Amino acid sequence: MKDLKPLFPELEETGRPLIIAGPCSAETREQTLDTARQLADYGVKIFRAGIWKPRTKPGGFEGIGTPGLEWLKEVKEQTGMLTACEVATRNHVTEALEAGVDLLWIGARTSANPFAMQEIADTLQELNVDVPVLVKNPVNPDLELWIGAMQRIYNAGIRRLGAIHRGFSVYGKHLYRNVPQWHIPIELRLRFPNMPIIVDPSHIGGKRELIAPLSQQALDMGFNGLIIESHCDPDAAWSDAKQQLTPEVLNFILHTLVMRSDKEVTENLTLLRQQIDRIDNELLEILAKRMEVSREIGRYKKLHRMPVVQANRYNDVIATRVEAGKAMQMDKDFMKTILLAIHDESVRQQIEIINDRNV
Repeated sequence: MKDLKPLFPELEETGRPLIIAGPCSAETREQTLDTARQLADYGVKIFRAGIWKPRTKPGGFEGIGTPGLEWLKEVKEQTGMLTACEVATRNHVTEALEAGVDLLWIGARTSANPFAMQEIADTLQELNVDVPVLVKNPVNPDLELWIGAMQRIYNAGIRRLGAIHRGFSVYGKHLYRNVPQWHIPIELRLRFPNMPIIVDPSHIGGKRELIAPLSQQALDMGFNGLIIESHCDPDAAWSDAKQQLTPEVLNFILHTLVMRSDKEVTENLTLLRQQIDRIDNELLEILAKRMEVSREIGRYKKLHRMPVVQANRYNDVIATRVEAGKAMQMDKDFMKTILLAIHDESVRQQIEIINDRNV
């Protein structure tokens, strides 16, 4: 996916992040148009609205359906905004494009289903359209599944292709509705540097008060834009009321976000990066020495028929090192991740020695 094109070149020339905003669901004509007019007055160029809504359980509001596409037509006619909606089936794609929708996105449940993704890809290829398509990450943190979903759309001839990071579902109570796990979209960016990545703070946070800090985080990490749910009367919304903002509040947030520039003088940054490179080399040398000691321990355990893993020693090492790391201003979870990785590699090398008859 090396020959991707900008989603909307005329909007991206400004150098500012792409902003897509609108209600979770198009509920009524009045609500859709009222929200769109307010957003347009605040300068938003792309209006989003859910037409078909996948719900976890039957009985909830599953979207207004095809009639809502007529409201999106009116939004475009009255405000000049581009329009966007989610699609999940062949019929969704066909109807949305016939109604003149300018951007399609594919939701987290759909992107996790290769059969559904292939149906959408086949439909786009048959219609031979040049339409921007954004693919949300699957519900579970599976980067390969996410990439595979986008590859299907790419293979259908779509070159205005991008990703939406909306966080990942995890069991239990958490601060976020969907935990961001930023390292996954960062890895996606490393693999496909030219792919636009839009962040969805509404679905990551699940609460209005988290949208501003999550939006700032997204921009600080260099992602290309934001897709944010905005409703003219959020408390009365038919779906996801807690994570929607009024257009006025959204406008305030957008104007308080700090835009980072990568065009600053980088001489001092280069010197700091050189320091990082030297320290990384020192870390590798220290890790190599540690593994050599681990292999020596493996030889001793083999000679004395000792088990590789000794739980008391393991727990003591993790606990003491985590506390030492915290005293050095390092995050507890980060320390655990690093120490567990080092321990797992030590165990692997010791097992190799114990199973090697030549040692």
